[in-house]
Amino acid sequence: MKKTKKKIFHDFVTRKGLKSTRQRDVILDVFLSSERHMSIEELYLKLRAKHPNIGYATVYRTLKLFAESGIAREIQFGDGQTRYEHVAEGEHHDHLVCTRCGAIEEFENETIEKLQDEVAASHGFIIETHKLELYGQCAKCRKQ
Repeated sequence: MKKTKKKIFHDFVTRKGLKSTRQRDVILDVFLSSERHMSIEELYLKLRAKHPNIGYATVYRTLKLFAESGIAREIQFGDGQTRYEHVAEGEHHDHLVCTRCGAIEEFENETIEKLQDEVAASHGFIIETHKLELYGQCAKCRKQ
């Protein structure tokens, strides 16, 4: 999967007439190795430890290119930060977002997906895309 996303991104860069750079490759490797929904700041801080020559603006522009190429998706969870997550062909998931600590948990539920399709169909509507985000407090925060 990682190789496929790298190829998709490199093909995109070539089509756009952009240079393939070592910095973009490093950012891509770190992004793809993370399972988190990363903000620009989080990815930048993670990179800075080993690659102090990569600037914030480079991380910002590269994440935008990831989204434009289709290997990443920009997500807003209502806290003013844009986060990025991997996009996997044919895969869909929804999110549980803790309003206290900011934890984000992905989940899949076939019953919810089927119900959404039924609701759409009953209104003569065809779903092209959707997202479900549930906001509340995670178990860890509720224990505190």
